[in-house]
Amino acid sequence: MCTCGGPAPVRRFLPELIELIINGQIDPGEVFDLTLPLEQAAEGYKAMDERRATKVLLTL
Repeated sequence: MCTCGGPAPVRRFLPELIELIINGQIDPGEVFDLTLPLEQAAEGYKAMDERRATKVLLTL
């Protein structure tokens, strides 16, 4: 799936992906390369903007 040049239709695929995660068929953790507490969400966006991170996982 590639939506090059446009937004990804995330909501369309979300139910199927959640099911795969729950069943242990895929590990979403492999996508994230930076983990920050929720309070540092702004830093996460900054890191992605500066290309220091691809995806940020925010934790409670």
